[in-house]
Parts: sequence; C-alpha cells; structure tokens
Amino acid sequence: MLSVCATPIGNAGDVTLRVLAELREADVVLAEDTRHTRGLLARHGIEAKLLSYHEHNEAARVEELLPRLLAGERVALVSDAGLPGVSDPGARLVRAALDAGVAVTVLPGPSAVETALVASGLVSERYAFVGFLPRKAGERTALWAELAGWRWPVVAFESPARLGASLRSLASFSPTRDVFVCRELTKQFEEVVRGTAAALAERFAEAPKGEITLVLAPAAAEPDASRSAEAHAVVAELVAAGTPRKVAVEVVSRLTDMSRNDLYRTSL
Repeated sequence: MLSVCATPIGNAGDVTLRVLAELREADVVLAEDTRHTRGLLARHGIEAKLLSYHEHNEAARVEELLPRLLAGERVALVSDAGLPGVSDPGARLVRAALDAGVAVTVLPGPSAVETALVASGLVSERYAFVGFLPRKAGERTALWAELAGWRWPVVAFESPARLGASLRSLASFSPTRDVFVCRELTKQFEEVVRGTAAALAERFAEAPKGEITLVLAPAAAEPDASRSAEAHAVVAELVAAGTPRKVAVEVVSRLTDMSRNDLYRTSL
C-alpha cells in the first residue's frame, strides 16, 4: 500500500495521529528532504527507514519502488510541508501505483491553500489554485489576463524574493484588485495582510521572510446589459413553460452567476 501523508506546513503540532501511526508502520518513508523529515520523526520518537524522493530522482524512485509495492511493502510518502503532489513531488508515484493496481490511501492534514483561503474570508462555492506564480514577466501578465474574467478567489504560492515583482505586475494590470498576502501560516510570526495590489506592491517592495501564499479577491464583473436582459428573458420563458419560479431562478443564476434576488424580483 502507498500512503500519501500530509505533514505540518509550519507548526509541528499540526501533524495528525493517523499520519504518525502510518509513519511508524511503514516499511519505508519517502521524503522530499530526509533531514527535514528526520526531525519530524525524532520529535515523535519514530524510527523509520528514510529514502529521498524529490523532483531530481522522482522517475528513478518510481521505477525502484513499484516492484516493492507490488511485493507487499508499505510505503509512506511525505513532503517537507503539506500534502505531496500539490506543488510538491508525488503525483508520478501515485499515478504509477494506481495504474499497477496498488492500493493508494491519502491521509489529509494541513493545507496552505485552504488555510490562506479561510483566513482571507473569501471562501465561496469555487476557487482556483494556480500553484507557484510564473517567473517570467510575460507569463505573469498572461495569467492576470486569463483570470480577469474569473469571479471567484484565486490562491497562489510565491517565493518571498519574487513577491514584490509579482505584486507590481498585478498592480499594473489591476491596481485596485484586493489581495491577501499570507506569510508564515501557522508559525509564530504568522501574518495576513490585506490591501489593493498597488498598495501591497509598495508595502512588499523589499522581500519579506518566510513562506508566502497569496489570495486574490474575485475579479470585478463588468456590467453587461444584453447578458442581463437575456438571463431575465430565460427565466420568464421557463416560468411560462410551467417551471416553478424558484427553480427557474436557481438554474439561471447558477449558469450566469447573476443575483438570485434580482432575477426573482424581475420575474414577478
């Protein structure tokens, strides 16, 4: 069996009891950085055989470990922080194990993405996670353009060294867009700073210290009179055809992301 184990994103006390039990039982623990994981194991009195598993040896490790998994060994996979496979190595091994018929179980735990999203207060029905922001200026601009029509929160990782450049890039495209800079989540000096892209670009002109997770507020929707009129017309047609008014409003609201209350009032 392959067990994918989430580890703390900062505060060492956030590791789950299930993860600790799995690390004790595993025949081998795959770690992104064995030195980092050895500290976690020592903290909880766990002795385990460690093997490095990172982006530079991932292909070779999969080839080496798949026969061992098929032979019945119990393998636990961890990264330095959070859940392996999410902006960290691990997806290749999971896919190979599943393709080979090996049982794969995921032990959930701390997540920088969801922690930052909840801390921002922007939790909604949907959100987008875009991983680490592009390094190149042109690719960052292309990403802002792609997200201009996305009307839900966006979560991204960024290195402290590139934070200022990324915020300046966003500010040049959308200066008034609200952004949350979440720094050192779950650690002693945790900080969540809210401001417009322009204001935060100035505040973080010099690189801060620590791990950074960004949350972008939903892009402001541009009014579209023809689209609005069409949505109201569709509600009227559905009601005329015998669809209950509330059902018609709910369906059209979901398809167009328009206000339920507005659609309902207009349909009366």
